[in-house]
Amino acid sequence: MTELSTLLSGLPGVDRVGADQRAATLATRSIKTTAKAWAIDLAIRMVDLTTLEGADTPGKVRTLCAKARRPEPSDASCPSVAAICVYPSMVPVAAEALKGSKVHLASVATAFPSGQAPLDIRLDDTRAAVAAGADEIDMVINRGAFLSGDVQRVYDEIVAVKEACGKAHLKVILETGELATYDNVRRASWLAMHAGADFIKTSTGKISPAATLPVTMLMLEAVRDFREATGRQVGVKPAGGIRTTKDAMKYLVVVNETAGEDWLDPDWFRFGASSLLNDLLMQRQKLTTGHYSGPDYVTVD
Repeated sequence: MTELSTLLSGLPGVDRVGADQRAATLATRSIKTTAKAWAIDLAIRMVDLTTLEGADTPGKVRTLCAKARRPEPSDASCPSVAAICVYPSMVPVAAEALKGSKVHLASVATAFPSGQAPLDIRLDDTRAAVAAGADEIDMVINRGAFLSGDVQRVYDEIVAVKEACGKAHLKVILETGELATYDNVRRASWLAMHAGADFIKTSTGKISPAATLPVTMLMLEAVRDFREATGRQVGVKPAGGIRTTKDAMKYLVVVNETAGEDWLDPDWFRFGASSLLNDLLMQRQKLTTGHYSGPDYVTVD
């Protein structure tokens, strides 16, 4: 057994019933009115505003970039989002549209969403996205290799992609909905972090289930324990299915109660989302004015 296999097999097993119950309990906690405005602005700052469709056009990407920079054009106090996330072919368009802003440019690479392409092609995909302006890369692991027990291959591929990223940050997508067990989620999290991930991400958003509170809680436990063991802090990004402010508030509570306040920052926690931002803006406006605007108040993504 390799050193890596020994490390992963030595991780404690996950009590699935206990994990589900704890996540459900945390989900019942609310953020009071006095803190809600702060939490909504924090959630906006944590959004990776995403469009990953075959029908994406340069015009759609430019519009999304404008929304990322100024989510509420009539209110200068509304913060910008953390990043735009697009396919590599759209990186040059997004890079031009985001020029001069503090919004990061993320791109999915490595044969997203399947990860089923030769490694040299995935590495070329990564280098091309970075060369075109991406400063964050969201890669997918080879779930087939992981589930068949070839963890060394998965580790080596993450290391290679991390090197191909250069100065760009690397988010490693586990696709937790395909990992089958909570034990696998924990092992994949530690594997990705040891291989150099800057973030671990739940999902591509292309399969169901995508992000869930219990899985995100397990990943937050992993980054907390990894920092305690190694001194290195790693971020977490749930993606897929997080659509409402109520959902986002539940995740922020889980972040605070599981990993701690250090992770309540866009540098360490992100939401991979498209429609979530619209609801955050509507709730923000409700807090400011006392009423909701009509359905055309925000753009439909």
